[in-house]
Amino acid sequence: MIEIFVDGDACPVKDEIYAVAARLGLAVVVVANQRLNVPRDLGVELVVVPEGPDAADDWIADEVRANDVVVTADIPLAARCLEVGAFVLGPDGREHTPDSIGGALATREIKSAIREAGGSTRGPAPLGPRERSRFSNALDRVCQRALRPR
Repeated sequence: MIEIFVDGDACPVKDEIYAVAARLGLAVVVVANQRLNVPRDLGVELVVVPEGPDAADDWIADEVRANDVVVTADIPLAARCLEVGAFVLGPDGREHTPDSIGGALATREIKSAIREAGGSTRGPAPLGPRERSRFSNALDRVCQRALRPR
């Protein structure tokens, strides 16, 4: 059975994940550096990892398997999960694939260099109802594909 792993500390679409998972009967594992409220009645598991910059990422990367689904805004974590054959979706509903992850990693490096040089880059735009709906639809499609044998 596939699982949905959520990089949970700053994930803005947890409620949408819970709804899709409940509809499809999938397990959800939320991984965070702190205690979060998760709906236990829906079978959502919370894993609290020690403080540290990559502790949640490392835990997810160690536990994820082929055909699992990972929701994260962290591009390096997305790349690690794709390497084992997982499906990866950003909170904006954009799916990361083996073909697209190289460009995403390069863009991340460019933005990091701009910030280090004193420039500013924009963060993610706030999510409104349209963006939340787009994410839910994308997660549903990815989960349906993950459930099909490859």
